Amino acid sequence: MPRIGFMQGRLVRPVDDRIQAFPWNDWRQEFAVGEACGLRIMEWTLDQDRLYENPLLTEAGQAEIRSLCGCHRFAIPSLTGDCFMQAPFWKATGSQADMLKADFIAIARACASVGIHILVVPLVDGGRLESQAEEDQLVAFLLELQGLLAELGLIVTFESDFTPSEVARFISRLPEGGFGINYDIGNSAALGYSASEEFAAYGPRIVNVHVKDRVLGGTTVPLGTGNADFETVFSLLARWRYQGNLILQTARAIDGDHERVLCKYRDQVIQWMNCHEVAIRA
Repeated sequence: MPRIGFMQGRLVRPVDDRIQAFPWNDWRQEFAVGEACGLRIMEWTLDQDRLYENPLLTEAGQAEIRSLCGCHRFAIPSLTGDCFMQAPFWKATGSQADMLKADFIAIARACASVGIHILVVPLVDGGRLESQAEEDQLVAFLLELQGLLAELGLIVTFESDFTPSEVARFISRLPEGGFGINYDIGNSAALGYSASEEFAAYGPRIVNVHVKDRVLGGTTVPLGTGNADFETVFSLLARWRYQGNLILQTARAIDGDHERVLCKYRDQVIQWMNCHEVAIRA
């Protein structure tokens, strides 16, 4: 049964007015705030800037993350690697590509150390696949890592702005079990894609869902005020018996009351799920 979680940083102050970035000053605080809100699933977010200073990439930080999870009854099952979008190895060559691939392996090992088992790779914006050569480099490297990823218990998932048929073609190059799709409701709405066509094309490969709303061709807005067809999406999730997590990657609170807004969004998701008789696991 699905569980509702949130993207790291959504319960604390934004960093430099950005909608998403690792909350360097407040990351510890978010565990207690999340527990108080009844939200105990968080998706970690990782930037390329100061990559190896992030607590996920240090032994002391990993120990503290595990301790905080235990104290606050938290789980961190997934990570969004904005770092891969900011510095994609599939667009690099030579020693730079080697360095970025080494970063990927270090991140994979760090994920396993704190119980993360889904690694989201955004193939959008700066990480968009723009040539067959880029796609081939990405696929070849990941196929080489299959053994390590299996050993670490990691599933690599992808966000993409490809059309539904292109997403299906791309993910068919990578074996089921170790690779899948992160379905972003808002991004699909902004691109004008049909949820029915998307699920028909690659529904069985969806292993993680980002819940947000966006206007067609535009930015993130409060849930229910954009072009996302939540009724259809949640109907399809029920029909496909989706059992992964639903991660709130929602618009930030304008008034700074992040807890109230995120709890409101959580309740909206529960209502949509209940309408389609999708059970929720606490």
